[in-house]
Amino acid sequence: MASSESSLFSMAGDSYSKYEIRRRNPNPTAAALLVIDMQRHFASIAAPILPALRSTVALCRAAGIPVLFTRHRHRSPADYAMLGEWWSGDLILDGTPAAELLPDIGRDPGDRVVEKSTYSAFAGTGLEEALRGMGVEEVIVTGVMTNLCCETSAREAFVRGFRVFFSTDATATSNKDLHEATLKNMAYGFAYLVDCKRLEAALAPKI
Repeated sequence: MASSESSLFSMAGDSYSKYEIRRRNPNPTAAALLVIDMQRHFASIAAPILPALRSTVALCRAAGIPVLFTRHRHRSPADYAMLGEWWSGDLILDGTPAAELLPDIGRDPGDRVVEKSTYSAFAGTGLEEALRGMGVEEVIVTGVMTNLCCETSAREAFVRGFRVFFSTDATATSNKDLHEATLKNMAYGFAYLVDCKRLEAALAPKI
């Protein structure tokens, strides 16, 4: 996986309206928040989005939306698959500090942590079954890296029949071009774009 020494980029503070094709608000009674791979391995990439991520987590909790975290780790060469070829020497090994979730990301002790060994949060993890069991029909995707695990998980969620919302200011990756390419792909065929400001307006209690 791309190391924590990579350059940083998120859309925090930037307009994304030029990418929008469709607009919709999440339904708090049917949604779950996915926080993807906010781990020490990605600390420098994740640092710029921490305020937006914490705000997103807090907004979702206040609206009664369940929050689930993913943790990428490899336990042995048996689960490296193609990532062993692609990221040789830069894998996140279970039991190392790099595999630990970052502190202060809004995680509560009772929050589910989904462990995975590939880009997808759904492949072989039981996440879909867990979400279905909770009555979830929509997912809001946040975390790192925008163009790898976040994008792959969002695409899989869409294909599996979930409505997808993709955060522009609570996702980050190694450079602007990769981040923007994902936003374009998401808006074109897979997800509604949201940010903290939009979520705050959408999830505010109706009087």
